[in-house]
Amino acid sequence: MKLHRIILPAVVVVTAALVLALWGFTAFAGDADPGGSGDPLVTQSYVDQYVQWKVADLKAGQVLKGKAGTELLVRRGQAVVVDSSGNGIPDVTAGVDIAANDKVALNHLLIIPREDGRGIKAIDFAVVMYRGGASIQ
Repeated sequence: MKLHRIILPAVVVVTAALVLALWGFTAFAGDADPGGSGDPLVTQSYVDQYVQWKVADLKAGQVLKGKAGTELLVRRGQAVVVDSSGNGIPDVTAGVDIAANDKVALNHLLIIPREDGRGIKAIDFAVVMYRGGASIQ
């Protein structure tokens, strides 16, 4: 009888330990490689839209309008700010707001604060790098 009181709890403890070990192994073992194509840390569309810089060649008169949070860099040519809100576009490099129809300095980082039609208009051929959502008209 005394042996029965020792063996039964021991069997229960060992069984519980095996079940937990097996559960832990199957929870962390999967077919997908962490960070690989089967289990990405972020989606490809997120990387394409928010992380990678895109390049746009704007002809004279074309307007690039950004969505909220879009970053812009004019690399070549001349462009001016388009802003119907009257608040301007922040030039993060210079630490100022650029008002409508003011020239954009080359290689200065601009950030579109809201999706309200703000952007830049090419005066002549311009090369613009941008990151985030944008449309060219």
